[in-house]
Amino acid sequence: MHLGPGLRVRERLRAVPAWPVWQHPRWLVAYIGIVVGGYALAIVVTGVLMPVPPHELLLFGGLLLCSAVTVELTRRVGENAGFISHIFGVWELPVAILLSPVLALLVPILRVVLTQLRVRKVPVHRRVFSTAVIGLSFGAASLGFHAVAHGLGLTPGPDLHGSWWVLAVAAAAVVQWAVNLALVLPAIKGSDPAVRLRETVMTREVAQNDLAELCVAVLVTFAISVSALTIVFALPFVTLLQRSLRHGQLVNASRIDSKTGLLNAGTWEREAAAEVARAVRTSTPLALALVDIDHFKTVNDAYGHLAGDKALKAIARTFRIFLREYDLVGRFGGEEFAVLLPHTKALDAYGIAERIREHIAETPLDVADFPEQGLVRVTVSMGVAALGAHWDTTTGGQLTDLLAAADRALYQAKRAGRDQVCVITDNTVVTAPSQVSHLEPA
Repeated sequence: MHLGPGLRVRERLRAVPAWPVWQHPRWLVAYIGIVVGGYALAIVVTGVLMPVPPHELLLFGGLLLCSAVTVELTRRVGENAGFISHIFGVWELPVAILLSPVLALLVPILRVVLTQLRVRKVPVHRRVFSTAVIGLSFGAASLGFHAVAHGLGLTPGPDLHGSWWVLAVAAAAVVQWAVNLALVLPAIKGSDPAVRLRETVMTREVAQNDLAELCVAVLVTFAISVSALTIVFALPFVTLLQRSLRHGQLVNASRIDSKTGLLNAGTWEREAAAEVARAVRTSTPLALALVDIDHFKTVNDAYGHLAGDKALKAIARTFRIFLREYDLVGRFGGEEFAVLLPHTKALDAYGIAERIREHIAETPLDVADFPEQGLVRVTVSMGVAALGAHWDTTTGGQLTDLLAAADRALYQAKRAGRDQVCVITDNTVVTAPSQVSHLEPA
């Protein structure tokens, strides 16, 4: 049935309250609105005050074409969720440096639209916000560079000012990176307060990718300033760099459990084994906890496996709230998690485990599509093992022994009625904090 224009408009207006953006906290919705509104205002003001000379449109079109080609290359391998570098700055920085500032504001629109249509569909408000952030960051870099270049009399090309010009371009690229990061971090933290920014956007891999993109972008910008024909020769190098960055992302993804975002079992075991060996070698305290969701099969049977996956993600967020940056947490099995707590004695590990257990027990989980039908409560049982004075320190069995001890404590917690924490230290299982304190090794 064909709908008239008026009816289509009314249907779209009715759908507004169901937009995913309203699921965020009010302050975050307001922040997104301010950023997007500021972006639109910047385009209008800059376009009026600094009109685009017609001769710039040819180079702008060539750089947009290269950006579109890069999107198509991304389409072949897909787009991961999260904070990822896509090397598009190699084509967008030349726009900010060599062309009018309004074009720097407009340059991300085409590639974000193509990414949404051709690569991966995500909630539209995320794409709009990303466009605004990228556009504002390149607009700031463009205005800053043009102001500095005009004040110092810098001109592009291999002349006496070439070195200073390249340094100014690099400084503009750093400005773009800093503005982009400053605008996007509040949104990342606001959408998921439990996220660890250091593990998301401040890792060594992300820093290396950003530095590589910055350096290539500066080189491409300088080459294009000499001759626009160098775009043709730059495209294959950018393609190789994109594949290199993608390889690093895939390696990182191989370490992560796809359902929870925690370390997978293999990665957790390798990193935990190194931590345990270090603790034994340096005689520093360390504890390990195994966490099992009580009656998890009931959740799957009552609400379906997708609801069970939501419960796993919610519990993973709880770990991020209560654990430290250097603690290791991974998904160890279907509904079982493993937590390694370096520099932690038995009593402290008991306290951490109790806080996690209480939070999960007291916080209803939204596991269904409709909140009034999907709020359920789950509990966890936890078994904790701490390095004690009588652990075998021979190489190879350290982590295995700790896991076996924590598993015995977990079994005891379940036998005692579930929804509780049991601790084992020096092969003695206890449940009360006073008992843990009494057994704490000197």
